[in-house]
Amino acid sequence: MPVSPVVVRRVALANAVANGLIVVTGGAVRLTGSGLGCPTWPECTDGSITPTAELAGHGLIEFGNRLLTFALAVIAIATVVVVWRSTRRELRKWAVGSFLGIPAQALLGGVTVLTGLNPWTVAAHFLVSMVLVAVATTLWLRSREPGVGGLLVRRPIAALVTGIAVTVAAVQVFGTVVTGSGPHSGDPGAGRTGFDPELVSQLHADVVFLLIGLTVALLVALYATDSPGRVRRAARDLLVVELAQGVIGYVQYFTGLPVVLVLLHMLGAVLITAYTARLCWAVRGPRTEAEVQPPADAFATTR
Repeated sequence: MPVSPVVVRRVALANAVANGLIVVTGGAVRLTGSGLGCPTWPECTDGSITPTAELAGHGLIEFGNRLLTFALAVIAIATVVVVWRSTRRELRKWAVGSFLGIPAQALLGGVTVLTGLNPWTVAAHFLVSMVLVAVATTLWLRSREPGVGGLLVRRPIAALVTGIAVTVAAVQVFGTVVTGSGPHSGDPGAGRTGFDPELVSQLHADVVFLLIGLTVALLVALYATDSPGRVRRAARDLLVVELAQGVIGYVQYFTGLPVVLVLLHMLGAVLITAYTARLCWAVRGPRTEAEVQPPADAFATTR
């Protein structure tokens, strides 16, 4: 018996939330200096899966984040199962992609630990998480509609949306370089990228200004062409998140990068990724029930 659409939507939502949450908890691990709380992988220490008393709180924090990965894997497996048992075949690739990202992230996390929190592997770990957030968000949004229809906006506007998505990716990449060049790139003694923090921060800010400009231009174009409300709302909400993220970024920079603001900035990165995925989803409308269900006489034979 096929799984109901309501169950698919709820499990897909849980998957999206879990993918975003583990990014924030991973940030907490780094910001508390607990990235090497378990100094080896896949064990926590040589000969022990769990942290030892000598590792104190840092070991518990890092080990707790590792346990969350297993919880995320369980949710991802459940997502694959319910999608496969539903009638929504077009969702299967998204569910499988979301699941396959979990072991990939676990392996990359192991490499990150074994290389002593190399800033480039830390950056890759974060960027893969952003891809998984986008995939999980898209899966959830698509599960709420009967199928993917045609473009709701003109092609130049769709191209602008694609440009915004590419710019968001560039913002995230530059953001990881900024982090890897500053005081929160890892545990005390962890390596840095070697770049000038002030220079890369300025480059990051420049790309953010470009992103905000493109989003404003998109909103103007959407209202000028009387585009559907769902697309306008998606663009408007993304702009709000971008502006909030920009304010947090500037405040944290000029206040010496306090841990709480850095963590909020990481949450903002997750939200920007999710809202960008929502914008890309919004430009294609849902299929109508007539498109999903064939006419009653579709399989009738003629004599």
